[in-house]
Amino acid sequence: MSHENTTLMNEPVYAPPKPIHVLRNGVNVVARQTLAVTGLGMIVLAIPVGIATPFLPIGLPMAIVGAVLLGRNAVWGRRWMESVMARHPQVERFAPGWLMRSVFGREKRIISK
Repeated sequence: MSHENTTLMNEPVYAPPKPIHVLRNGVNVVARQTLAVTGLGMIVLAIPVGIATPFLPIGLPMAIVGAVLLGRNAVWGRRWMESVMARHPQVERFAPGWLMRSVFGREKRIISK
């Protein structure tokens, strides 16, 4: 054996490090789901806040921010909101056009009475 081979055998062998993109993807998934659950919580809290503060419009912006967080960060949230709008078309009537474009990526549906 040559001297070069013996030095390689004496060196400790370490496991290769995890690629950073695997760790980053996991963190991104956790962050997006956290934002989606926060949005769902804001939508739920917007109703009592809106009732408790009838003269200050706090509940409506809270619900809009919650809808944006939920719709942009979770497929399940977007699906749930689409099903609510399909069952109750008057909900979509109150949503502004910019909100529909930013959250759902589509224009408002024309609701015929």
